[in-house]
Parts: sequence; C-alpha cells; structure tokens
Amino acid sequence: MIKKIVTLGLGKVGTLVGVLLSEKYEVTGVDLKKPHYDFEMPFKVLEGDVTDASFMTKLIADHDAVVSALPYFLNKEIAKIAHEKGVHYFDLTEDVITTNYIRDLAKTATAAMAPQCGLAPGVIGIIGAHLANDFTKLRDIELRVGALPKYPNGTLAYSFTWSPEGVVNEYINDAEAIHNGKRKMVTSLDSIEYINIEGKEFEAFTTSGGLGTMCETYEGKLDTLNYKSIRYPGHGKLMKFLIHELILKDDKKALTEILKNAKPPVEEDVVYVYAVVEGWKGEKLARNEFYKAYSPRSIKGEKWRAISWTTAASIAAVIEMVDQGTLPSKGFIKQEEIPFDKFLETTFGSFYR
Repeated sequence: MIKKIVTLGLGKVGTLVGVLLSEKYEVTGVDLKKPHYDFEMPFKVLEGDVTDASFMTKLIADHDAVVSALPYFLNKEIAKIAHEKGVHYFDLTEDVITTNYIRDLAKTATAAMAPQCGLAPGVIGIIGAHLANDFTKLRDIELRVGALPKYPNGTLAYSFTWSPEGVVNEYINDAEAIHNGKRKMVTSLDSIEYINIEGKEFEAFTTSGGLGTMCETYEGKLDTLNYKSIRYPGHGKLMKFLIHELILKDDKKALTEILKNAKPPVEEDVVYVYAVVEGWKGEKLARNEFYKAYSPRSIKGEKWRAISWTTAASIAAVIEMVDQGTLPSKGFIKQEEIPFDKFLETTFGSFYR
C-alpha cells in the first residue's frame, strides 16, 4: 500500500502532481528552491539538491513511492536509488536511453518501476493499445499529440509550456517506428504531413520517444506504427534550420536557452490527442479513431494549463492503479499494458473523460 510519496521537481507539472496526490497520500515536494506560487501548497515542501545522492537516498528510503518531474537527464540516479530501496518509481521521461536503463533495473526490482507516465509517451500509448484491442488482425497504428499555444504568434508558432530540454531532446534524437512491417529508427523532424483539425491547419512530424515501448510490443503484428508531434505549419522547417543547418544539435544547452528566451510559456494552451488504428475485425477491414482537444481547467480553485493537467493527471492515475492493485506492484510497467477503461475509472484518470 502506498501512503507516503515524494515528488521531485516543482515546476507547474510537478507541483500539480503533488496537489493531486495530496488528496489521497502524504506528499513531500522537493526542489532546489521553494517555488513561489500565488497559492498555498497542500503538501510539505523541502529545499534540496536532487543530485545529492546522500540526501536523496535518505529521503526516498522514507517513502513508499517517488515521482520524478525532473528533466530526463536527472532520472537515472533517482531510479537507481528507488530500486536499491525497494520504492515504487514513476517518471515523465521521453528519453529512450533513460527508459532502457530503468527497464534493466526493473528486472530485479521489488517494487513497480513505471517511466514514461505522461502524455506522450504515456496516455497516447494507453489509448492506442485500447483501440488496437478491438481488432483480430492489425494493419497500422498512428498516434499524434500536440501541446500548443491556443493563440500562436510568430513564424515558430510555439510556446514552451513544458520542459524545453525535453522538447529539444525529442527533436534531435532518432525515433523508433515500424515501417513495412520492420522495426527501425527514423530521423526526427522528418515525414511531415499536413492535417486538418476542426477546420484548422496543422503539420505533424516524427519526434523521438512518443511511442515508449510500443514498437517492441507490436513488432511482427502490423505493417505500420508511428508517432508524430502536431505543430502549426512551418514549425518543423524552422527547427530543422536551427538544429541541423546552424548545427545547434551539438550544443543542446545553447539551443535550449535560445528557445526558452524566445518562446516563454503561455497561459492559454491546447492539447490535441489523436489516434487511429486500422485492421481487420474478423473478415472486415475497419478503422478506430480517438480525438480530443483539452483546454486549461480549474483544479482546487487554481487554473492549470492543459499540458500541466493532462500530464499530471496521467502519472497520478498510474500511481493510483498501482496502489489499488490494478497494475503490478513489482517490475516494469509498459504504458500500452495499462487498460484505458480502468485508467478512466481512477480519480485522476477521470479528467480525461
């Protein structure tokens, strides 16, 4: 049973994770400096350095679960400590190397280890697998997610409402996909397609990490599996210019700072979630689709961006499912193995209805 949870990283998402979980659990939030929000947080907050192994070992050992809302490059050490102490581990990483490291740890884990519990990877994989379960034989799964400013401006038409480090990472690293029945790596920012959502024009292109472990799960079972990020038209071309023509891929820190300075977060955002699965139901060729546009919402009297609550509600729902025994309490948890109907029945997963 989970009673005490420590949440690491108190940005908007990490703070909301703490707010949600504090409804059911004793929560302690940790950041290098106590964040100054306009509301009183309903959980204990500690100032601390998450890279201090001694501090983190003592803290994590005193809790039943640890939630990392930290940048991806800080997660390996946190996961290692959680594994050593037999504490449940959850994170939001999109980084494939980090996830593979955690997966290796999970082989000898005495508690649950569930990375990639956010939006993409995360909810989009849960939804994709849910749609796929209807089919006798699969042909393709195509997953699309966009976290965008509701009122874009400038040619980049973007705002960094979540980790800039994470965005840069998924734009630079190669992405995994299944194409013509074969599992392979493909270049991010490629395979641009143009789509229309409720009369608005968008583009979508390949980015790294959005599929989580789905390529392994569905290898040999279909012809096509891919994930693309939705953006306003022209965004991908500009990012390719910055990353490849100006060779800023070799200086992630500089690129991150440039983008953070140019495109700070907006309060009015929108999250688009779209999934399509095709295949055969018996002898009949069929298609299942899921589409939702999520807007900011009020939680505990405070307004939260769409990207914040969709991400925070997802990881909180997975924690709730582990606590309830709906998901395994030991070993590695794949997002596509999480039943969407049970996810929606949780206190926090119900936000997605």
